[in-house]
Amino acid sequence: MTHTVEIERMAYGADAIGHLPDGKTVFVESGAPGDVAEIEVVEDKGSFARAKIAQLVEPSPNRVRPVSPIDQVCGTAPWQHLSYETQLQAKRANVVGALVHTARFDEGLAEDIVANCVGSKRTWNYRNKLELATGTDAKGKFALGFHREGSGEFVPAESTHLAHKQIEKAPKALGGAIRYAQGNQDLGIFRVGVRHSLATGELEVALWTKPGAFPRGMFAKTLSSACKATSVVRVLADPGKARKIKGVEILDGRGYWRERIGDAEFSTQAPSFFQVNTAQAGKLVELVTQGLGGVEGAYIADLYAGGGTFSIPLALAGADVVAVESAGSSVRDLRFNAENNGVDIEVVGGDAARELTELGELDALVVDPPRAGLAENVPADIAAAQPAHVAYVSCDPATWARDIARFAECGYRLVAATPVDLFPQTYHIETVSFLEPA
Repeated sequence: MTHTVEIERMAYGADAIGHLPDGKTVFVESGAPGDVAEIEVVEDKGSFARAKIAQLVEPSPNRVRPVSPIDQVCGTAPWQHLSYETQLQAKRANVVGALVHTARFDEGLAEDIVANCVGSKRTWNYRNKLELATGTDAKGKFALGFHREGSGEFVPAESTHLAHKQIEKAPKALGGAIRYAQGNQDLGIFRVGVRHSLATGELEVALWTKPGAFPRGMFAKTLSSACKATSVVRVLADPGKARKIKGVEILDGRGYWRERIGDAEFSTQAPSFFQVNTAQAGKLVELVTQGLGGVEGAYIADLYAGGGTFSIPLALAGADVVAVESAGSSVRDLRFNAENNGVDIEVVGGDAARELTELGELDALVVDPPRAGLAENVPADIAAAQPAHVAYVSCDPATWARDIARFAECGYRLVAATPVDLFPQTYHIETVSFLEPA
């Protein structure tokens, strides 16, 4: 059964949102705000429905021609049919909507608090990192590619328009090199990471494999030649979501990857995390540093500190920084980066929720948690430390808004929030926000 609907807005997800004639919300694949479309409902979930476009009756002026077919097929660039200005507006609207629907903010107040979305100068070729899945091509040969969004189906790929031009065709080059190096053997390679820096020119390849015998010399030579890698490493881990790391071996080169944000240099070992859009990560750092005001001499805690994305610049600006991080590889990176940048940072290897109560009274605090947000008790623990300013950097509007509501219960109010687009052509958004005692 088909219906003619007008698409109203983008969801926090790949789809657009409209309403069926009976008022039911419908999520429309590949829709754009302003479309008038004839849609076919493919799934009725009771309280909402999912649909695909059967025919565009009147295409939205917000539409543009998609430029990367493979990223469209894989779902790695699901918003590429939208103009970039439309993407930025939709991302800001999703942040505002999270405050209204999850944190129960008055809509007018939410609109006042959330600034315009900070766009990325590069809207394509911005990713410094690729995470490639392994599988087989149509001929049954080893190939690299991506897992299709939603289904997890492996899709072989030769390139991706999202990555730096220097690694845009890495899937094809590395797929062929690995196929050659392993021959008829199954060496348990289940993931390949590629990182590249525009600032340093360095390129690292990380092979994720099951533990066991491995032709190190052959792979070092072949992969270094295939993409001019400055570092080739092997991450020994078990496949699956948990991916428990058993060890890391340096096959060739430095064994780590160097990148720069502003005046700070960062060395990152696989499997440590680093933001995938370096220039926009610099915007996050600027916003946090400026938003905290005068940081010189201030005692600042950085929770979920990673390799020091915020800790290092804050220390360079004169702050007395204590950084808390639980991942062992990131703790090592953080200590190395502090020494390499000539700053003294107290590094605490541990869980933020457990270590927070031991830090004493703070002048300010920076928290940049994973997508799941803060553990339930952490806002109260932060409030107990009585920082005058809290900078909360989030990659998920829903968990961020939930935590903003928890902070409100502990006497801290949201005073400013700025969405920053690190992921053009997708629905993902980072938000830099600030809270103060009410």
